[in-house]
Amino acid sequence: MHDSRGHAQSLRSSIPLILLDVFLSWESFYPAVAKLRSVLFVTSSVSMSKISTIDQLDPSASVASAHKTLNGSAAKRGLSPSFLARLFLDDRGTLSLPKLLFTVAFLDALWVFVACGIAQSLADDGPAAPPAPSLYIIGFVCFFAVLLLRWYWSYSIAALQDLSGQINKVAKAMFMLLIALAGGAHILSIRSLEPHFLIHWIGFAFAGLLTLRLIAEQLILVVARAGLLSRRTVIVGSAHQADELVKALGKSGQGQVDVLGYFDDRNRAGSGDDETDLTKLGAFDQLAAYCQDEDVDLVLVAIPLRAEDRLMEILKELFAIRVDIRISALNDRLRLNSSAYKYIGDLPVLAVLDKPLNDWDRAIKNFMDRILALLILIPAAPIMALVALAVRLESKGPILFKQRRYGFNNQLVEVYKFRSMYADQSDANASKLVTKGDPRVTKVGRIIRKTSLDELPQLFNVLTGEMSLVGPRPHATQAKAGSSLYQDVVQGYLARHRVKPGMTGWAQICGWRGETDTPDKIRRRVECDLYYIDNWSVRFDLYTILMTPIVLITGKNAY
Repeated sequence: MHDSRGHAQSLRSSIPLILLDVFLSWESFYPAVAKLRSVLFVTSSVSMSKISTIDQLDPSASVASAHKTLNGSAAKRGLSPSFLARLFLDDRGTLSLPKLLFTVAFLDALWVFVACGIAQSLADDGPAAPPAPSLYIIGFVCFFAVLLLRWYWSYSIAALQDLSGQINKVAKAMFMLLIALAGGAHILSIRSLEPHFLIHWIGFAFAGLLTLRLIAEQLILVVARAGLLSRRTVIVGSAHQADELVKALGKSGQGQVDVLGYFDDRNRAGSGDDETDLTKLGAFDQLAAYCQDEDVDLVLVAIPLRAEDRLMEILKELFAIRVDIRISALNDRLRLNSSAYKYIGDLPVLAVLDKPLNDWDRAIKNFMDRILALLILIPAAPIMALVALAVRLESKGPILFKQRRYGFNNQLVEVYKFRSMYADQSDANASKLVTKGDPRVTKVGRIIRKTSLDELPQLFNVLTGEMSLVGPRPHATQAKAGSSLYQDVVQGYLARHRVKPGMTGWAQICGWRGETDTPDKIRRRVECDLYYIDNWSVRFDLYTILMTPIVLITGKNAY
């Protein structure tokens, strides 16, 4: 009985890989696709062969072992990352959740389009038959279907792992779509959307969307077993507390977290503790730097809530880093309402801080940034050519000026601008702010700085993913308000680096553009930046983009 159940589980988990094998069977035409197919099947074979081993792991063991096994097996086969593999895996070798969720949404829209064709093939084609829907109508319906599925929270890893919940969500979304289309067709007298055709269309769409979710559920199970969905996690607390957390996670947390080690101020000179096999990574004052350098996703704090001062010290260190922070409620004597807790496996935690954008929002913002940047770049290209010519003719030196500025996760990025100063007087670190009538600025430079035309090359930073169209403006490394660095003037200044820097931002729309020579000016700008981060939406971004030309025309603070 046990063997048959194991065989059934293995077969059921292989369904998405079999379908992917069919889908990616054009290897004679696309060698890169063939390599991705190999990677997928290595993932499947390793994860399936290790399921029984993983299930029998000691509860205190880290799920990192499964991930190491996968990476080792792939390396032994000499697999090099193909274009498609790089497309869906991040730099750490884990599955990129925004890309995965965006792909699911794209496949949903594609299937709704295909379902329309199937329904149309079944429709009567006599002289009295209604015409086929136009591509505009079909495109709108596909887009509207994805919006409804998003409205019912169908696009998250947790939702896609719950097939019964997905049936309910998809059914509600398709019912609302059917009602909206039927009502719209009746009011607008659209003959191509007659009721019989709509029922077939939405019916086929519903069946296909459920099939896609069955595949997605099983594919997520496969990659989770292989450790490709695990979040890089560190624990803050003593060796004993860290060990208790890992034991509490046990099997229920497998595939969700990859515990890298723990941080503890006690025994600072030591490298570990006999109480646990976990690696001691350092003391509290090294936590933020480690999280940034090692791209940590989750910080589990094992310190009890009653240790308020220590908690505040830790949170202050992490406020600028893009990580999720959870406080363990495992042994806390303060018991709250069950709705106050979230769970990692069976471990109850209190959510203290979340990353600014969830997986779906990141996917949408990244997609929107690149599409809009391309659309802006086309009409802007002639203007950029004229600006480049004017810069070249007025003074000697390079046309573009490159400056290292703080970007996402407090990391340095190289930002491009049209040169607006004399080449021998350029200030790469911005140690001295530009002021009104600054002699370092050329005549052309005054014009392009006033109109922000000098910022147009940053469209290429957006296309490469280093910047966003909208976000906190990136500041130079030595930028100062008065005689003090920005981060020394405003508490929480570095929190603006939890999202990508932008070409324009809410602070600029609110009038805080130009000089930041006083503590009050930089404080107001940071307040606007943090407001934007906390209240981000697609509509907020679009409004900011549309308002930017108006602000450029009426603004008076740029020199």
